[in-house]
Amino acid sequence: MSTPLLSVKDVVVRFPLQGNIMQSLGFGRAASIDAVAGVSFEVQQGQTYAIVGESGSGKTTLARAIIGLHHADEGSIQYQGNELCQLPEKAFKQYRQHISMMFQDPVGCLSPRLNIQAIITEAYQIQGLKDKDLHAEAKRLLAMVGLPTDFASRYPHELSGGQARRVGVARALALDPKLIIADEPTAGLDVSVQGELLNLFTKLQDELGLSMVIITHNLNIVRHIADRMGIMYLGRLVEEGATDEIFKNPKHPYSLALLSANLAAHSNLMAKKIKLQGEPPGIIDRPQGCEFHTRCPFAKEKCQTEIPMLTCAKKQHSFTCHYPV
Repeated sequence: MSTPLLSVKDVVVRFPLQGNIMQSLGFGRAASIDAVAGVSFEVQQGQTYAIVGESGSGKTTLARAIIGLHHADEGSIQYQGNELCQLPEKAFKQYRQHISMMFQDPVGCLSPRLNIQAIITEAYQIQGLKDKDLHAEAKRLLAMVGLPTDFASRYPHELSGGQARRVGVARALALDPKLIIADEPTAGLDVSVQGELLNLFTKLQDELGLSMVIITHNLNIVRHIADRMGIMYLGRLVEEGATDEIFKNPKHPYSLALLSANLAAHSNLMAKKIKLQGEPPGIIDRPQGCEFHTRCPFAKEKCQTEIPMLTCAKKQHSFTCHYPV
């Protein structure tokens, strides 16, 4: 197999704790927490990879580590075989022409003081590409995402949520990247607008050969667009593999619980249906053994004491569970 476009291996993102404050709350024994704790996956050219999980599972932190906005304390992140971890900002800058990110808040991440042309062509100025005709580039990018070219003179407050998302896509495409990381790209949009945006992603991938990493908790998006997916819990991948395989045959109870909320199109899961109980434990004080055992209806004594090893169900379908469903 050819070298993957993106390779993430055993990545750890660690945040320090504030000593005095945390000690007063009884957490003084820990000097830091692992928001991402040893995640590995690959994305091939032209592929879409979805990272799924509840809020606080580490999805966005992982995405920001890939783009260099968070420091990866351990592990490896490679783009086309080139190591990105530990690169100084100046050296990383060249890779931002190839890897782009769409942030979660479509309007909040657009400066209200800049018009749409300035917003979507800002990357050219940051990269020092002074030979670009910014007006022509703005018209080109707006046309690519299905917006009228006269939107170039508008301001963010004049846009609907769906239009703001399309502007975010246009900005991400400015430097002709090979990989786009999209954080909750359809959050807050109604179903029809979500569908339009997903169709746009598919069209752009077909035309440009783009690869994508989608960060989301919306499984309908995942089923519609992702080739492969990874399911995160407390900063770890608990299941990873082809999207169709995981939807048809989830192995980890957490995966099944997430899919159980979307059983209309998956009657084969009805007999296994389970509900998530309670809230995730904090990453400051992780449970011993399997970290999901405090919420798992299938947990046994072994789950409370032994960390499950990574197991392969089929080729390129893996999970971490002592008693797979």
